[in-house]
Amino acid sequence: MYKLPAIQHGLELTEDESMIREMVAEFAQNEVAPKAAEVDETHTFSKETWDKIVELGLPGIVFPEELGGSDGGTLSYVLAIEELSKVCGSTGLTFAAHVSLGTYPIYKWGGEKLQKMYVPSLINGEYMGAYGLTEPNAGSDSGGTQTTAVEDGDGWILNGRKCFITNANHAGVFIATAVHDKTLGAKGIGAFVLPRDTPGFSLGKGENKLGMRGSDWASMVFEDARIPKDHLLGSKEDGFKTFMMTLDGGRISIAALSLGIAAGAFDCAKQYAAEREAFGGALTKQQAVQFKLADMDLEIEAARHLVYHAARLKDAGMPYSREGAMAKLYASEVAMRVTYEAIQIYGGYGFSREYPVERMWRDAKLCVIGEGTSEVQRLIISRHILRGLKANS
Repeated sequence: MYKLPAIQHGLELTEDESMIREMVAEFAQNEVAPKAAEVDETHTFSKETWDKIVELGLPGIVFPEELGGSDGGTLSYVLAIEELSKVCGSTGLTFAAHVSLGTYPIYKWGGEKLQKMYVPSLINGEYMGAYGLTEPNAGSDSGGTQTTAVEDGDGWILNGRKCFITNANHAGVFIATAVHDKTLGAKGIGAFVLPRDTPGFSLGKGENKLGMRGSDWASMVFEDARIPKDHLLGSKEDGFKTFMMTLDGGRISIAALSLGIAAGAFDCAKQYAAEREAFGGALTKQQAVQFKLADMDLEIEAARHLVYHAARLKDAGMPYSREGAMAKLYASEVAMRVTYEAIQIYGGYGFSREYPVERMWRDAKLCVIGEGTSEVQRLIISRHILRGLKANS
C-alpha cells in the first residue's frame, strides 16, 4: 500500500479529510500513475480513469448529500486534486474543471430547478461538465466577451465561439458567458447553462497542447443556438459577477493542482538523487543537490499552507478572493520552479521522456496561465491592498 508522508505541524487534518487523502493517494498510485505517460504521449483522455473517479464519489465531495454529494468540504476536494496531480496533472485538471467550473456554478447560482436538473447527474457521472469563458479575443480580458445572447420569445439565441474549453468533448452540460446588452458593461454579460444536444451548438477542434495532454479540450461554437430562458445562472445581469466568483474558487483548484505537480516532481527528484551515483557517491551527498532539495521542500510547504488556508476560508464562509489568488499565484510559480529543478537533478535524463519530470514541467506551465495568469493574480492581490489603503485614507 502507498505510504503517505506525515502531515506537518499546523496542517492537521480531520479524520474524514485524512481518509479521503489516503484513499485518493492509493488510487492515484495504483490506477492513475501507470497510465500517466501514455495519456500524455497519445493525447488521450482516459474515460476508464474518469469512471473510477466517479465510482469513488470524488465529484460529489463539495456538494450536499441531498443532491448526491458527500458534503466533505473544499479542503477534502483540494486534497483529492493534490494527490491525483502528484502523478498526473491531466487527471487533476480534468477533475478540477469538472467540479469547480462545470458543476459548482450550477449548484451555487442555478436555483432549485437547474440544481435538480443537472447537479445530481454531474455528480453521479451521467454528465461531465465544462465552462466556456475564454474566447479567441477575450482571455484575461474576460469583460471583452464577444459571444452574444439575444432574447427571443421563451428562449435565448446564442452566437459566437469559445476556446480552450477543458472537458468539452466529453461534457454533457456546458456553461457559457455571452453579452445580452453591450450598453450595460459587465452587467450586460450573462452566464447560460446548455445541454450538449442544444440545437445550433457544436464543438470545434482543440489546439495541440504543450502539456496537460491527457486532459481533453475543444472549442465551443454557437450558431443561432437556442436555450430556454430560465437556463441562466442568477439574473441576466449577474453573469459577470458569477463567473468572477467562480474563478475565485477555481483558483484554489488550480493552486491544489500546482501543489500536487510540485510535490510529485519533488518526490521523483528525491528518489532519483538517492539512487543515482556521481562523483563517487549518491547525488544526495552533493551539497548543490542538497540545497536544491531544501529549497524545493521549503517552497512546497509554504505553498501548501497558502492552499489549505484558502480552502479552509471558503469552507468557513469567509472571504477568500485575495487568499485564493495568493495561493494560485505562489503555488503555480512554485510548480514551475520545482519541476525545473527536478529536471536539473536528473540531468540529461530529465530531458528524456523516459522519466516523468519533463512531463510535470510541461504540465506546470498551464498552472501559471489557466484561470487567470500570474499577472492577473498580482492585479487581484494589489487591488485588495489598494482598497485597504483607500479605506484608511
